[in-house]
Amino acid sequence: MSDFNRTYFNPSSFFLLGIPGLEAAHVWISIPYCTMYIIALLGNVTILLIVKKELSLHEPMYYFLCMLAVADLVLSTAILPKMLSIFWSNSRKINFIACLTQMYFIHCFQSIESGIFVAMALDRYVAICHPLRHSSILTNSMVTRIGLVVVLRSCMLILPYPFLASRWPYCRTDLIPHTYCEHMAVVKLACSNTHISSYYGLFVLFSVLGGDIFFIAMSYIQILRAIFILPTKDARLKTFGTCGSHLCAIMAFYIPMIFSALMHRFGLNIALHFHILMANVHVLVPPVLNPIIYGVRTKQIRGRLLRLFTQTGDHVLPMAVALRWSSRGSG
Repeated sequence: MSDFNRTYFNPSSFFLLGIPGLEAAHVWISIPYCTMYIIALLGNVTILLIVKKELSLHEPMYYFLCMLAVADLVLSTAILPKMLSIFWSNSRKINFIACLTQMYFIHCFQSIESGIFVAMALDRYVAICHPLRHSSILTNSMVTRIGLVVVLRSCMLILPYPFLASRWPYCRTDLIPHTYCEHMAVVKLACSNTHISSYYGLFVLFSVLGGDIFFIAMSYIQILRAIFILPTKDARLKTFGTCGSHLCAIMAFYIPMIFSALMHRFGLNIALHFHILMANVHVLVPPVLNPIIYGVRTKQIRGRLLRLFTQTGDHVLPMAVALRWSSRGSG
């Protein structure tokens, strides 16, 4: 009888509530989010420009890094502008199609980023375990094929998310207690049996997250075996140091994601605003940290940045001196 009395509707729009329970602090919360967005934009664009201009960086590792930078740019841009509009101007309304599009881009590019980390692990494996064959194995055409496989895998796996969500009848509410259109946050608003979406979400989580972590772990097991047979401690440390940036980026990506996924499934007694904050962290922090990690730990990128700032300073100083003397002459 209760099912008969329900009013079903297909919403033309949803309303994102931001962080329920912390509405009064939205303006203050927006400050670190806006800062993260600016850092993500500047950092990833800088990585792309440096790799493009520096011929010595035209190698598979840096091509994969460029793919990661593009994924980070799309991911952060898919989330933060709308999130900041909620915090700043209370603009909570989002078109139904725009919500599904945002959902697709967020989950698709998270999956792409995970696949890129697998490709980077493959590059480190070949560079350390088969150094003499690195250039012949990871050719430009091979790197392109790997990139296409990563993108196509993610696009096909995530496509059912918006397709299924668009077909569910909605009867409960059009209010999404979140800062963006996260898959399960939208599915929970449907009033029919949504087990297909839930089970498919778990399948994607375990196949992408679990599969990628497995392949990365297998790569590093082989890498460690190759490192341990090196004759000296310095050689072992130097070789393992080439994996440092990749390992830091992996931890920044997977640890918050795993923690958020476990909390979403098992942390039923945790406050809603903490769930949302953690969901934001695992999506927004990697695009901020990745360019910083690779900029600080990668010698070639760090050197290029230092030369860039040095050249800028060399141009600025003579200009300042010339302006100073010209002002004296006019005086």
